[in-house]
Amino acid sequence: MTFDLTGFRLYGLIGFPLGHSFSVPYFTEKFARERIEAEYRNFPLENISGFEVLVKKEEKLAGLNVTVPYKQKVIPYLDTLSETAGKIEAVNTISFLRGGHQLELKGDNTDVTGFRRSLEEHLKKQHSSALVLGTGGSSKAVTFVLEQLGIEYTMVSRSAGEGRILYEDLDEGMVAGNSLIINTTPLGMHPHEDTFPAIPYGELTSGHLLFDLVYNPGKTRFLAMGEERGAEIINGYDMLIYQAEASWEIWNAY
Repeated sequence: MTFDLTGFRLYGLIGFPLGHSFSVPYFTEKFARERIEAEYRNFPLENISGFEVLVKKEEKLAGLNVTVPYKQKVIPYLDTLSETAGKIEAVNTISFLRGGHQLELKGDNTDVTGFRRSLEEHLKKQHSSALVLGTGGSSKAVTFVLEQLGIEYTMVSRSAGEGRILYEDLDEGMVAGNSLIINTTPLGMHPHEDTFPAIPYGELTSGHLLFDLVYNPGKTRFLAMGEERGAEIINGYDMLIYQAEASWEIWNAY
């Protein structure tokens, strides 16, 4: 099979479920505004094994974004990883490098770029230590950035493991002593807006900064309860824009 590398290009998002997806309307508007001959689609995969079927079926695919729960599970299906994706062992951007009869799939991670740019717009000197809620693929990009910025962090999880504490072990002093709290879990995401991480919200103050990677709804219960206590809050919308544009730059670099 020889690939046709001219004309129309197809991009998309894999994950499950994808009802909350920001990417389709964002890229559809971008393509129309910039007169780009391309389309962006959702590709919900109930199992990561469907990835191979998708790649064979859609011969015009030029790039994919990856969301939960596949940022780590997709890695064995890729040929190469960027330095960043390799270090954090999580992928949210896949480039389809087609040439003649050959196809190479390269994984990258633009969550790092998106999170860092969004966070730096709000960081203050007192935000020197953090609690990271959740230990999934998104948390890996978050902790990578925190290490780059020299911010100490403690990971909080529902399950025991090395380098983390359990939610039930998270006491008032730890919340009071960590002025940056980042939610990397899907708790609070539409359609489960009534859910939120179980932390001692009563210890939050105006000196805290709460960052929720969830963007739909714009103000989760996690953020709302922080705001009620005077904390500064950020949702994941700006991060998504920054990571989407970084993905687009990667796809067009080849």
